Amino acid sequence: MPTIAINGCELYYEDSGPARNQPDETIVFSHGLLMNGDMFAAQVHALREHYRCITYDHRGQGRSAESTLRCIDMETVAADAVALIEKLGVGPVHFCGLSMGGFAAMRLALRRPELLRSIILMNTTAEPEPIETITRYRIMNWAARLFGVRAVLSRVTPIMFGHSFLHMPGRDAERAVGRAMLLQNRRSVWRAVNGVIERESLEQDIKQINLPTLVLVGTEDVAIDAAHSEPLAQHIPNAKLIRIAHAGHSSSLEEPAAVTAAIADFLTALKQSEKQYAI
Repeated sequence: MPTIAINGCELYYEDSGPARNQPDETIVFSHGLLMNGDMFAAQVHALREHYRCITYDHRGQGRSAESTLRCIDMETVAADAVALIEKLGVGPVHFCGLSMGGFAAMRLALRRPELLRSIILMNTTAEPEPIETITRYRIMNWAARLFGVRAVLSRVTPIMFGHSFLHMPGRDAERAVGRAMLLQNRRSVWRAVNGVIERESLEQDIKQINLPTLVLVGTEDVAIDAAHSEPLAQHIPNAKLIRIAHAGHSSSLEEPAAVTAAIADFLTALKQSEKQYAI
């Protein structure tokens, strides 16, 4: 199992390739809360033909080591991402972050922009956790800490996935993969949940981001709905917004083809723009 020592913690990561040739561009994928790097499996499978693709699990989640922190705050998550890029020697990279991964991406863009070529912000926001959801999430976090994620699975699932994905016929196998990903969480995931619940706002800071930016919003996302995610495209200079139809909060799993196409088109257009500028 490939791991790397990062800031006093062993992080699990996968380096996909390339499948052929040696690409000059790398994409780092950063997953959302309660998930792991496998949530980008479809994107890696498609994009590794032309890009080096790296996924990793955040500390205290997935296959990475446990954490002793009461709150794995977003600055720590971002610092881990910085150290991963530096230690692997792959920067500057395209950094694709979903939800919590997006919280890290924005912090990298603000603190260490020289490590990045672009950012892709999926199902995420610069806003703090809404007051109206904090109490509900703390109760579920407490229950999961005591009894395990299975005890709150019925409540978490409709937050993590959209209505179409959960009810569309013929997708039982995909739903099973999504639920299995949720159930792999250890009880100690409460530490990471605290980090998301207690995150600080970046609403004013993101206006300073000066990197090519793609914002992907699931039209059925209830965890971070359009009212909280679409403003990213309004406040980050020259950001591009794409809505992913029929996708909830885990859009890379729910609508993998649409997400992959949006990322591929964005990176292709960026490469063409860079070539034109160079000429």
